[in-house]
Amino acid sequence: MRDDVMKMFDDLENSVAKDAESFKAETLEKLTKKQSDSEKHVADVTKSLETIDNVHQNRTPSQQFILEQRMKRKVDELSSNVDKECQRLETLAVSFDFDETLRLPPLPISYYVPGQLTFKCSLSEDVKPIAPVDPIVKLTNITSIDLKQTEDDVKVPFYSGLDFLPDGRLVAVDNNNKKCLIYNEKLEKIGSYQLSYAPRSVVAVSEEEVAITSGANYKIDFLRVSKFNEITLNRTCKVKSQYDSICQKDERSFIVGTMHDTRHVRIVSLSGEEKDVSINFPNMKYPSDTSACTYIRNSDKVILTDRYEHTVYIYDIKSNTRVVVKDDQIKEPKGVTLGPSIYILVCSKGTNSIVQISETGRVLFSYKLDIEFPYRVCVSKNKSQSLLSQIAWSVGESCSYYKLHYKFNDILNSL
Repeated sequence: MRDDVMKMFDDLENSVAKDAESFKAETLEKLTKKQSDSEKHVADVTKSLETIDNVHQNRTPSQQFILEQRMKRKVDELSSNVDKECQRLETLAVSFDFDETLRLPPLPISYYVPGQLTFKCSLSEDVKPIAPVDPIVKLTNITSIDLKQTEDDVKVPFYSGLDFLPDGRLVAVDNNNKKCLIYNEKLEKIGSYQLSYAPRSVVAVSEEEVAITSGANYKIDFLRVSKFNEITLNRTCKVKSQYDSICQKDERSFIVGTMHDTRHVRIVSLSGEEKDVSINFPNMKYPSDTSACTYIRNSDKVILTDRYEHTVYIYDIKSNTRVVVKDDQIKEPKGVTLGPSIYILVCSKGTNSIVQISETGRVLFSYKLDIEFPYRVCVSKNKSQSLLSQIAWSVGESCSYYKLHYKFNDILNSL
């Protein structure tokens, strides 16, 4: 009996050692491949940095532009690959289950082996996912203009809404003079359309279409903007609420900020169908010019500014929860938009600055402007992890056009 018991444990030891060695080899192979992939990503980034420096110093503006477009695609691809690798990270749990009942021969060994080695690979609940590094933006002034009253204007222009078309042209709505205007990268006016009402905000819907809110006129106009900068009215959707700020939710609908309504944000389809979002908003109403909103599609979150509470709210639609962002750098927040890496840009009227906030509500940076009272801000359409984007904002009597840069080392260090 002693010999049988000793043999039983010897067999068990050999079986466990064999399984463990096999598992070790398989796991090591996977980790080695992951390490190799990560090193390749870092090598690609390092090579791209060298190429950028070389082209920036020695090449023509045309070659620099071509490289810029290629780098945008490479950064998108790199970001996607890194995200996939992070999602596949796993932790290993090894356990040995011992059966306290000892069974002896002549039963088969599978009956009397008193334990079993088990392996489990999963994303551990105790280990938080790797959070991406929030890149701090760097702004470089490109150009700005003073919006002076012309012969065609009844009043001094006031741009209450801005957005970029996919090709980089800037579309603006002049609330004071009831106009929709198009600008090129040099902020030269290249198109204009006379409206019959004072517009509130504007969003680019597609390559050649924009949508404009009209507040108390209870409608949303869809205008066609041709590649030759001709603007015509496509159609009008009647709505039942007064809408101010507007942004795209997806290809079929918008997120719009209301005025004088306890439903602070609503959803409006391209056909004009309206519905509420599943958020329990405070029982209060925002008068005109006291709030603006935007939307984070990836996480289904709504961003809402409250001018006189000096607050930015981040609402999570899925969980019906919110994050309240208050900071000395945020005073009378006005316009709000998303930056390329899903961070939030807010116009802080009281501090004359553009404030950068993370998706989780952390205030990252405040960029002091050389103009007063920023009102609206927008970012160009190449948002998804782009290295270089464009940003514009308007104030009472001027409009500025900037380039928005990542500190690329922040991206490199986060890999």
